[in-house]
Amino acid sequence: MRFDPDQLRALSAAVTAGSLDGAARALHVTPSAISQRLRALETRTGRVLLVRSKPVRPTTSGKALLLLARQLELLEADAAAALGEDAHRPLPVAVNADSLATWVLPALAPLAATTAFHLRREDEGRTSELLREGEVVAAVTTEATPVAGCASTPLGAMRYRAVAAPAFARRWFPDGVDADALGHAPMLAFDRDDPLQHEFLTRHAGPDARPPTHMVPSSADFAAAVRLGFGWALLPELQLDPGLVELDPGAPTDVALHWQRWRRQSGALEALTRAIVAGARAALVPSGRG
Repeated sequence: MRFDPDQLRALSAAVTAGSLDGAARALHVTPSAISQRLRALETRTGRVLLVRSKPVRPTTSGKALLLLARQLELLEADAAAALGEDAHRPLPVAVNADSLATWVLPALAPLAATTAFHLRREDEGRTSELLREGEVVAAVTTEATPVAGCASTPLGAMRYRAVAAPAFARRWFPDGVDADALGHAPMLAFDRDDPLQHEFLTRHAGPDARPPTHMVPSSADFAAAVRLGFGWALLPELQLDPGLVELDPGAPTDVALHWQRWRRQSGALEALTRAIVAGARAALVPSGRG
């Protein structure tokens, strides 16, 4: 089955923008043109490809064509670069919040003048799902086993330490950190998918500990909440202030990270990979989980 490139571009743009209007703006056409292209593609395949929700999202069949569309965009960008033209094709990349807040942007900065990026923030345990679905061309992930059609490179480990503000530590841990104190002291969680804090809590206070929990789904604000005394939490070493009190000195938690990327040959993707691997190995610790 052959596919119309303009129809594939419409599908990709709609998923990236989250709406048909956004896709129209990105491709410099009318929303009606986007709608017509998508209907034609669905007629061609005999399948519903997009759920018209807010934002729009691809169906299982749509994800298969989205992967094809993104691969086509990558090839077009490389061909344009070889001809000395600027294709303006951003590279969609999935990155976990803590990496995005610490080492990823410095790693990408040297490429920013020549390459555009669409960075998707997602939990490191779930970024590989975006690769499988064709929504990104590369991802920082905790999965070492390559996704089908991808190559995997170890990056090192993000090291975390359980810390609290000095005043908070004096109030809640006057006699040291023990199971009873941890069971009552407020703690912070990034979101409902954040396992780090709960793993530390279970390890030190048992599975039944249920302290008050503040949820702060932003890396910078999460660290700020720790400094302001909202609760204790695990922070990346790259974000630690010297004044914070470590709750379990000498026992950090290491989360091993990997870089997964499409195997397709691409100059832009190769340059992106070199930058990410170099940046990670300069900022992270040797792989391993504490």
